[in-house]
Amino acid sequence: QVQLVESGGGLVQAGDSLRLSCAASGRIFSTYAMGWFRQAPGKERDSVAAISRSGGSTYYADSVKGRFTISRDSAKNTVYVQMNSLKPEDTAIYYCAAGPTLAALQLAPGAEFWGQGTQVTVSS
Repeated sequence: QVQLVESGGGLVQAGDSLRLSCAASGRIFSTYAMGWFRQAPGKERDSVAAISRSGGSTYYADSVKGRFTISRDSAKNTVYVQMNSLKPEDTAIYYCAAGPTLAALQLAPGAEFWGQGTQVTVSS
C-alpha cells in the first residue's frame, strides 16, 4: 500500500520556483520526521531538507540553504518543500521520505519509508 505520494514536479526555467507536496498516511505523518531527497542520473541519493516530527526543527543541505523551505501541515498530513531561485543543478528526481529523527533523514539509509519520486527539471 502506498504511504507517501509526491506531486508538484515539472519543467521550469532557472530562477523560477516550485512547491513539491508529499501526502503521507496519518500514522506515518504523526510518528516520523519527514524529509526530501534528490537523485540525478548516475548520482547518489542526497538529503536536501528535513523537518522534525513536531515541525520545530529543520535541516537543509548547504546547496539549498536560503532557497528551499520545508514545512509540514498536520491538518493535511502533508509535507512541502518550497523551492525558490532554482538552478540547473537542482535537476533531479525528488523523493519524499520518513524516518525516526531529523538526524536520520540526513542520510538515505536513515529513511524507513519512501515515495515514488517526482521529476524536477530546471532549464538554463
